[in-house]
Amino acid sequence: MLLGQEISIYLVRLIDDNLTQLKKLNDDIFSRQYSDRYYADALASGELTKLAYHNYTCVGAIACRCEKKEDGAVRVYIMTLGVLAPYRRLGIGTRLMNHVLDLSSKENISEVYLHVVADNGDAINFYKKFGFEKTETIGNYYRSSESGVKDGYVFTKRLVIVKEQEVPEGKDANTDKKCETSSALLKLKR
Repeated sequence: MLLGQEISIYLVRLIDDNLTQLKKLNDDIFSRQYSDRYYADALASGELTKLAYHNYTCVGAIACRCEKKEDGAVRVYIMTLGVLAPYRRLGIGTRLMNHVLDLSSKENISEVYLHVVADNGDAINFYKKFGFEKTETIGNYYRSSESGVKDGYVFTKRLVIVKEQEVPEGKDANTDKKCETSSALLKLKR
C-alpha cells in the first residue's frame, strides 16, 4: 500500500457469524488475549462495533461498549481500535472513529472515552486529532510479556448534546427520529 493512497473500505456490523474475524484481527494487532466478556460487550454494542473490510479481507475494527454513568447518562467506551500494519495511514482508523463519534452524537451520547498506553505517541496524536483530551493517568495499567508494565492514559471526548424537539400531541416520537437507535443504547437509556 502506498501512503496516502485511497482504497475502497466498507464497514460491517459485528455479528456472531463474523466474530472470528475480530478475534483473528485482535490476535494480529494486539499483544494480549481478550476475554469472552470483551466479545460479548462488542456484540451487544450493536452498530457501535464495526469491522473494516478491503477486498473481502478484514483489515481493521473498532469495538465499543455502552456504559451507564451514575447520573443515568450513557457513554461509549472504545475498547479497541486497530488496523493491520500494511493498511495504516490510509484513513481506515479515521473512518472507524468517525463512525462511532457520528453515531454517538446522533444518539445524544454525552461522552466517548478510551485507554491508551502512555508511550504510544502515534495513537495519542490520532485521538487528539478528534478532540480527545487526556483526563487521567493510571500507573502500571498495561501489562505484557514483551514490554513489561506501562502506564496508561484515559482520553475522553465530550460530545455536544442536541436537545430533542418536543413532539406535538398525537404524534409518536419514534416516527420522527432521523436514525434508528441501536438496541444496546435503548436498553441502557431505560
